[in-house]
Amino acid sequence: MHVYLGIDVGSVSTNIAVLDEFGKVIDSLYIRTQGRPIEAVQNGLRQIKERNPEIKVQGVGTTGSGRHLTGVIVGADSIKNEITAHAVAAMHIMPDVKTVLEIGGQDSKMIIIRNGVVTDFAMNTVCAAGTGSFLDQQAARLNIGIEDFGDKALESTTPVRIAGRCAVFAESDMIHKQQTGHVTSDIINGLCQALVRNYLNNIGKGKQIQSPILFQGGVAANKGIKRAFEEALGCPVVVSPYHNVMGAIGSALLAKEEVTQTKPTVFRGFDVIDFVYTPRSFECSGCANMCEVVEIKMNGNVAARWGDQCGKWSNSVTVA
Repeated sequence: MHVYLGIDVGSVSTNIAVLDEFGKVIDSLYIRTQGRPIEAVQNGLRQIKERNPEIKVQGVGTTGSGRHLTGVIVGADSIKNEITAHAVAAMHIMPDVKTVLEIGGQDSKMIIIRNGVVTDFAMNTVCAAGTGSFLDQQAARLNIGIEDFGDKALESTTPVRIAGRCAVFAESDMIHKQQTGHVTSDIINGLCQALVRNYLNNIGKGKQIQSPILFQGGVAANKGIKRAFEEALGCPVVVSPYHNVMGAIGSALLAKEEVTQTKPTVFRGFDVIDFVYTPRSFECSGCANMCEVVEIKMNGNVAARWGDQCGKWSNSVTVA
């Protein structure tokens, strides 16, 4: 079976999607990056290969904060930013989508689409309030499984107001509400509403949010956040069944566009599962820029370098 792979490597999770030639998702994988992106990618590809031994990869795309590193590791045909990948996936899943809400592990974004074209977007990478890692932290502190966090919010009858503009203030406010006797479900519901307010006031400021609205990213699994968005926006918010791997789906679709009969894939094959990759960084003292150059070796040979502004180091590498 001919397929296209999409790999989305973020700070919290590494996601892989396998699409057939018609763009149908035939397999997907969501695993934790745990600060080791190379191992996460190799582990993910190993699982995909074991579950789908008959597949023949025709193209590979990468996205996420680790897209360049992953592109070197696997031999990617397409390396695109998260906005592009998520927008392409959203329009593939819901062709008439006008607004995409995306909240991931460490950042969040909003994409405005009109007539199949991205007309505006915003991305927040400064504050962790409202992201998946913050919700994970609060769930652990309350001794509640993150998969039950949203359900707990739905049990609320009287949500309390939580300060959601900063992760530190939100946590201290939650602790204060606990100590004054508020019910846990009400506190969690209040947190969900606070995080949605923060998202709309910052990322959504000045944006024309119109329906249909698609909610994606790992946090889309939280039913409390979904309900809070619907209450704040006054319209339905749709959660894709593939909400947590949408970036990977978009990457696979972009790879499919990139690869043609005259331009075959540069995918290294599933042998990369057993390759030894050694990354390092160094500071170039060749000029006043003092660029921090990242170098990665594959089986002892330099496979790529990047980070230099002049190309002194990146252009000196022959494709491995």
